[in-house]
Amino acid sequence: MRSYGQYCGLARSLEVVGDRWNLLIVRQLLIAPARYRDLIDGLPGIATNLLADRLRDLEASGVIERRLAGAGSVVEYALTPWGAELREPIESLIRWSTPLMVRGPDGDSFRPEWLALAVPALLDARVETRPTAMIGLEIGGPPLQLRATPSGFDVTPHDDRPLDATLRADPAYILGLAAGALPLTEARTHGLIEIEGDESIVHTVFAA
Repeated sequence: MRSYGQYCGLARSLEVVGDRWNLLIVRQLLIAPARYRDLIDGLPGIATNLLADRLRDLEASGVIERRLAGAGSVVEYALTPWGAELREPIESLIRWSTPLMVRGPDGDSFRPEWLALAVPALLDARVETRPTAMIGLEIGGPPLQLRATPSGFDVTPHDDRPLDATLRADPAYILGLAAGALPLTEARTHGLIEIEGDESIVHTVFAA
């Protein structure tokens, strides 16, 4: 393991998760435990040998663990309880990234499941009034659902539960709404989004 040789919590943390791809692997496992092939699919651009190296290092450090999934014959990777504590700093980095995201994808890869971590992180820090609501998110891939409760927000694949409203938009606009960088009324006026169902619920959840 690379060492900075500094008795500093940040330096020692970076020795564990500071290498390229490490925090993105953690991001994927915060969304859900995953098999090796799922991680390859969810991390566009990573080489298979590099992923294997990173997984080995994270496991040796106690951040992730291997376990048997399904019928017990397939290995999947999951965060340890200590590794799962990275949720808070990762969500803080997501919120910090807002100025970097305003230019849109700009040709970069995107996977819908990344919204499952980003949207709740952005809304949790900004929205005070939290109704109990279920909003569908249609962003050009499999439909998602945003669930709002007094305790927070989560984004998951749509499980056919009734929706209060459906929001259709490009992923960049969903992120802009969640971050408060794109006012809902402005997005609606310029035709950047479509709302079907109870518009008041959408306004409350994405309140500026």
